[in-house]
Amino acid sequence: MKLKYLALGAVLALLGWFVYDSLSQPTGQDLPGNFQEVASYRNENNTGPITRVLAVTVADTLWHEMQQYGDLTPYTKYGTTTVYFFRQGQPAPKTVQPGEVNFSPEFNKNCLAKYEKGVMSNVSFQKFPWR
Repeated sequence: MKLKYLALGAVLALLGWFVYDSLSQPTGQDLPGNFQEVASYRNENNTGPITRVLAVTVADTLWHEMQQYGDLTPYTKYGTTTVYFFRQGQPAPKTVQPGEVNFSPEFNKNCLAKYEKGVMSNVSFQKFPWR
C-alpha cells in the first residue's frame, strides 16, 4: 500500500515538472534588447515548406542576443525563417512578403542584421547585410 502511494507521488511530481518545464521555456521577450516584432509573414501552406519572414526592432546592436532571438523564432523542417533586425526609433518596414525582396529597398540602409534558418536547420547570421 505504501509503495503504491510512493509511486503515485513520483508520477505526479514528474508530471508537475514536465508541465513547469513546458511553460517556462525562454522567449524573445526574455532577452535584453527590448525586441519588438513590427511585421511578420507566414504562408498559408501547411503541407509543404512553411515560409516565415519577420521584421524586428531592437534597442541596441546586441549581436549575440539577435542570434539567440532568431534561434527562438518558430521554424519548420524544410521551411525557412528569416528575421530582419532594425534599430528602434529608425524607419522599419510595417509589412514583409515572401520572395527575393522581403520589404521595400528603402529600408535596406537601416537593417542591422539578417538571421536566416533554412532547410534542415542551416543557420546564417549577417551583420549589416546591405552595406
